[in-house]
Amino acid sequence: MIRWLFDHSLRQKIPLWGAVLIICPTVFLSGLMMYHTYGDSKNSIVAGATALGRVLSKTLAPSLIHDDLWRAFEMVRAPMTTSGQPDGATPDTITVISPRREVVVSSDPQRLPTLSPISRLDRELWPISKPDFKISETRPAVIEEAGSQFIYMTFPIADRGLYLGALVIRYPRSHLYAKFWEVAIDSALLGLAVLVILLPVNWYWGQRMAVPLVKLASLMKGISGRPPEKFATESYGYKDELGQMFAAYNNMVDVLEEKAALERQVLSSNRLAAIGRLTAGIAHEINNPLSGMLTSIDTQEKLGTLDERSARAFGLIKRGLQQIRDTMGALLVEARPKKRWLEPRDLEDVRTLLQHEVATGRIDLQIVTDIPDRVPIPAGAVRQIMMNLLHNAVRAAGMAEAGEVRAFIAGIGADLVIRVTNNGETLNEDRLGDLFEPFVTNHEGGNGLGLWVTYQLVSQLGGTIDVNSDETQVEFIVRLPVAEDEKTS
Repeated sequence: MIRWLFDHSLRQKIPLWGAVLIICPTVFLSGLMMYHTYGDSKNSIVAGATALGRVLSKTLAPSLIHDDLWRAFEMVRAPMTTSGQPDGATPDTITVISPRREVVVSSDPQRLPTLSPISRLDRELWPISKPDFKISETRPAVIEEAGSQFIYMTFPIADRGLYLGALVIRYPRSHLYAKFWEVAIDSALLGLAVLVILLPVNWYWGQRMAVPLVKLASLMKGISGRPPEKFATESYGYKDELGQMFAAYNNMVDVLEEKAALERQVLSSNRLAAIGRLTAGIAHEINNPLSGMLTSIDTQEKLGTLDERSARAFGLIKRGLQQIRDTMGALLVEARPKKRWLEPRDLEDVRTLLQHEVATGRIDLQIVTDIPDRVPIPAGAVRQIMMNLLHNAVRAAGMAEAGEVRAFIAGIGADLVIRVTNNGETLNEDRLGDLFEPFVTNHEGGNGLGLWVTYQLVSQLGGTIDVNSDETQVEFIVRLPVAEDEKTS
């Protein structure tokens, strides 16, 4: 049962425990206050009765010696008309008992007539009437019977060592009960006021502490099943132990994210290494016939037997084969193909090679160029980057009702900037995360190598490639540093 209580959420336990810790001391202190009030009231009555009894026992002695009952009656009757107690408690009855256990005089002569034996009194109201009860002849005594509604005090009356009788003063407990209930009501109101103030404060601080802890527990529980999520530190902006724990959790999340990123990087590196070995073998096999074709074209151009149309076609084929050679060189880490700097005709070649695909898909393609006649940057790599980006853009725009592709290439500062946009399907966060991974494609018939090769070429040229995607378009931005001009080797 106790364990079941402790298994509840802190969001419930902290306010409940706080409420218990507030209510229990409040009830205990209220009860203690009432207990002490009852004792103080009783002690006050006893003290007042003691003072009254000592005075009466001395003043009654001469009247008893001279048998002046009327004078004695006036003496025991006088305290009944005025309160002799600080808190207003008044005796119920004052009686003088003789050594023969007879009533000598009483403040209530009708119920306690003179010379009547006390054995005839109601024993429940007068415990001194019991045969075995002995009244002290030497010192005052307090008599409290269990369940009795009265408190009795007896005082011996003596003169020069001669015992003359006993003075019995009876007080009703109603005075104590009235005082007790007065204090009880005051204590209850005070306790209620304390609870009204402290319970909401306890609930607020309990929730203030428990809700962040419950949130942290939920986040930690889900670490194994999903990417870790950081704790919102603004929900608990303090630097105590809880705040330090939340900060430590966020640091742990950072470490886990770095570890996950490193694992992805290692996996990607291993995969890329395997792909690199595969592509290196393929590149070697392609380079052999490629060299033969380029040699044949060079021989044909040197013979000078080509007409203008054929020479133009052969030039286009030659630049395309050189692009293939440069691409193969990019796939071979140890290869260092000869560099040919970028010229405007390379961009015209890209437009020409895309004409059929653009016409088939009814795409509105616009390419704007602003480059000089010769840009010191490898032409083959730039052609391949442009081809891959425009090819993907045309395919994406083909899914729109009115497909549009815009390309802009220009020298800005020390960089060559290529910007390609399309109004096709947008990219979500998941697709952006693995966009440049090999063999990852969302198009039927695609092999997922185009953007990967583009990324590799951009990286080898020391550039950057960024992707922006919103509800209207997808934009690729490539920045390539332009080398210092030099002669073509």
